[in-house]
Amino acid sequence: MAFRVRTVRDAEEYRSALGAIGHYFGWAPTPEDGERFAPLLPFERTHAVFDDGRVVAGAGVFPFEMTVPGGSVRCAGVSVVGVLPSHRRRGLLRRMMEAQLADVRERGEPIAALWASEETIYGRFGYGLASLGLHVDAERRAVAIRRDLPLEGRVRLVDHDEALRLFPRLYDRVARGRAGMIVRTRQWWETRRLDDAPDRRRGGGPLHRALLERDGRPVGYALYRLVQEGSTPASWKKTIRVLEAFGVDRGATRDIWRFLLEIDWIDRIAAFGLPLDHPLPLLVDRVNKLNLTIWDALWVRLVDVQAALAARTYASGRTTVEVVGDPQFGDNVGTWTIEDGSVSRRRRRPDVRVRVDGLGSVYLGGFSFDGLVAAGLGEEGTRGGAGRADAVFRTALQPWGAENF
Repeated sequence: MAFRVRTVRDAEEYRSALGAIGHYFGWAPTPEDGERFAPLLPFERTHAVFDDGRVVAGAGVFPFEMTVPGGSVRCAGVSVVGVLPSHRRRGLLRRMMEAQLADVRERGEPIAALWASEETIYGRFGYGLASLGLHVDAERRAVAIRRDLPLEGRVRLVDHDEALRLFPRLYDRVARGRAGMIVRTRQWWETRRLDDAPDRRRGGGPLHRALLERDGRPVGYALYRLVQEGSTPASWKKTIRVLEAFGVDRGATRDIWRFLLEIDWIDRIAAFGLPLDHPLPLLVDRVNKLNLTIWDALWVRLVDVQAALAARTYASGRTTVEVVGDPQFGDNVGTWTIEDGSVSRRRRRPDVRVRVDGLGSVYLGGFSFDGLVAAGLGEEGTRGGAGRADAVFRTALQPWGAENF
């Protein structure tokens, strides 16, 4: 039986490709879903596997920019990857992912990134775990912002139009200083963040938009929904589902979370994917009541090592890194020297040796070369080499996979 891999050509094929992953989440894409997705995840970036003319697998790419230390870089945001259960274990995922990565390379996107529904899958394609996320499932009445911390702002709820006008500016201020964040277009805001169509609520209520102001100036915001479970007043359980909450500085971050934690008639507050260095655990009086858990967040694949390394900034100093393996692109294998911010391919003894997935893990600053060596995912080429490499690659902040795409 011959399978064919290609990009989709019409709306029906497109919805069928999305439906391959939708099968596992109880989602059958409608024509409206297709119209909403296509401007951001276009037909020409959506691969499918065909079996006798029928789509049996799909994988798509959001073409966007992602922030990296010191700037941003074109990124293939890989999403909606799935193979129907009738066609598993036939090598279709590999064929599809290889075709997708070849297309990413041809389009000149130096990196690809994704959120993994199953974290054991993507290392074989050169992706490395690049960031971790904190999940909050707090007991609302048992946790509060510490009383010794000041209140410096006021919050008001705003409508869609005001949120669309003000929130992107605040987000951009935060994103400029933090790796791993999507550079959002107006269309992304309208379709992915502020769209409040009933089918996007996932059992929650309408979208609420909270704006934090200090001395009349916007300094933070939150997007959240209220979710109610239970059929009688005695059994009602209400949860605040925080979609995102940002402050442009420490005080704004503190006060937007104070607002969320003080909303009345709420049992729990849930938030997904905060960075490991988020201040919330130190802002509250009872950290254990946040019920924090850690999950994998962004996975990053350096598609063009030279271009990707040149796109970010570094601390002063010099280090040499050898990429010893890449499952698809042989020209990524080699030795690169980073010296005072410049990147060049040289024949030098490396400080550290890693595969391309290991380089993806350290690229945004989420993990260290020393950590890779300790985990058996890299080796030192010189004594103390991992430490020297880490000194050059170091970042002040942990990456933030603030949005699951």
